[in-house]
Amino acid sequence: MRLSSRAAVLMTVAALPLALSACSSGSSADSGSGNGTSAGAKPAKAQDPDAGLFTGTQLKKALAPASAFPSGLTLESDGSADSGGQFLSPAARKTGKPDCTRLETTSWIQVSGYKGGVSFAQNGYANKTEEVDQEIDTFQGTTATEVMKALRSVAAACATYTDTDAHAKVKLSGSATSGLAEEAYTMTLTSGYWENGTTLIAARSGNSVVTVLSTAGSDNGAASAKKVTATVLSALKK
Repeated sequence: MRLSSRAAVLMTVAALPLALSACSSGSSADSGSGNGTSAGAKPAKAQDPDAGLFTGTQLKKALAPASAFPSGLTLESDGSADSGGQFLSPAARKTGKPDCTRLETTSWIQVSGYKGGVSFAQNGYANKTEEVDQEIDTFQGTTATEVMKALRSVAAACATYTDTDAHAKVKLSGSATSGLAEEAYTMTLTSGYWENGTTLIAARSGNSVVTVLSTAGSDNGAASAKKVTATVLSALKK
């Protein structure tokens, strides 16, 4: 869904020079109308809410390389995507009870009610039985903090739910995680019907939120998820 909206964003950006040109023309005419405005005065520019934020192209470079993933997993090309050099329009948060089944998807950050950031990059590595997926979303203003707050509330709202594949009962536990970033939160999904559980880690670095999903290893994916998350966070700080 986010990729399909990219064309609309590009069209909007392309239209901006025309709009700015029209405004500039009008201002010039007004300055000579004798209304007392100084000819050299310029209207204050509105602050760009995307100023200083990472683009999708930059975030793509910060994704963890293959060496950070468990051996035996290969890159899934159809799961690789990013927002490129353009920023997407921020979407309002969807409120109400979270859709707990989002926790089973690669872009599980959407369980927070936010579709994603104004820029993003993601990919995943997998084999027939295991997978590890990573995503970075960058948000305007203080939205990244709000995303983390929403994700922390998911552990209580989705303490138990039914998965979409086996229609099995899933248990979710969550806890704050120290030593990774400004703030981080880890959730673990387990079910008596699964051979292994799933570890989800969300970590905020400035305006960016890193989300990692892992089912690799006999520890519910905990070690591999933490390694990938730490690798991405380190790249973001460089």
